[in-house]
Amino acid sequence: MLRLEARPQPSKAMSLASPLIALVLTTIIGIALFALLGKDPVKGLQVFFVEPLKNARALSELSVKAVPLVLIALGLAVCFRSNLWNIGAEGQFIVGALAGGWVALQAQPDSSRGIVVLILAAGVLGGMAWAGITALLRDRFNASEILVSLMLVYVAEMLLSYLVYGPWKDPKGFNFPQTITFLEPTKIPRLVDGLRANIGVLIALVAVGGFTAFLFRTCRGFALQVGGLAPAAALYAGFSSRGALWTALLVSGGMAGLAGALEAAGPLGQLTPYVPVGYGFAAIIVAFVGRLHPVGIVFSALLMSMFYIGGELAQSRLGLPKSLTGVFQGLLLFTLLACDTLIAYRVRWGAAGKGAR
Repeated sequence: MLRLEARPQPSKAMSLASPLIALVLTTIIGIALFALLGKDPVKGLQVFFVEPLKNARALSELSVKAVPLVLIALGLAVCFRSNLWNIGAEGQFIVGALAGGWVALQAQPDSSRGIVVLILAAGVLGGMAWAGITALLRDRFNASEILVSLMLVYVAEMLLSYLVYGPWKDPKGFNFPQTITFLEPTKIPRLVDGLRANIGVLIALVAVGGFTAFLFRTCRGFALQVGGLAPAAALYAGFSSRGALWTALLVSGGMAGLAGALEAAGPLGQLTPYVPVGYGFAAIIVAFVGRLHPVGIVFSALLMSMFYIGGELAQSRLGLPKSLTGVFQGLLLFTLLACDTLIAYRVRWGAAGKGAR
């Protein structure tokens, strides 16, 4: 029988190469998938890996997809390194969009451009508040943060639907479930006229630098990681487990909320039932493919954004379902987990040892 045997010392080089190997395997499986669907594999790979990088407009669209993934994944990396499983970033993203959208709805035509700062701050606070519910229930009642955060995603979706179908619905919107289009002063400034890339790119780059410093150059970041890797050692060192719980979840929720506010006041320009597009779930894959490192997350987010854009192009140009995006995302995660398993364990053939279970 086949069994897994732990390796004495997993290879660090292979651990770093694992995401690249997973990408290659995903590409090979993708080629086979295109062939089975009766499509030209070369054209299929082109829409996923060439078209998103083709010109300035394509790169601009790539940044629109990548920025929320980077921001959310940075917060999730803090949680996962602290051994806290925040699976509800999608809900925190939605509430951040709602909070930022509410501030945008209060704007007047003569409002200052400074209201953008308030919109982003409201998004951060909204995401933190939603993640705070999970932290509170975990802290006070030892509830599973996985289940609580995940269930709160559906509550956030219902809250969004209630508001856009009810109190916030545009009275001149022909009964469509949407708010008014946000006024010009509230819109996130763009980097280049004519392109949709906005200052979220700069915010994301600053966040990457800030999180790198926080995780690897501060005592607080060190304490969070020790608590995740060795809870007993963290307790012996005097690090607060409650403090780590609240810090990790609030930081994660705040980053997801920031991404939501940027999305609502940026590319969308209003609130609709279609605000949730799965960024919160996709960011989980981004975080792990990026090895929970801020710099790695940037490259991982760009790759995931290419899958999003490639899925849209495959739908319009090749007649394939848009769900192909999710297929590629799932394949990437599956192959990465398989590679990581083989890095930590070797496959043996034969009867299990006497003490094996």
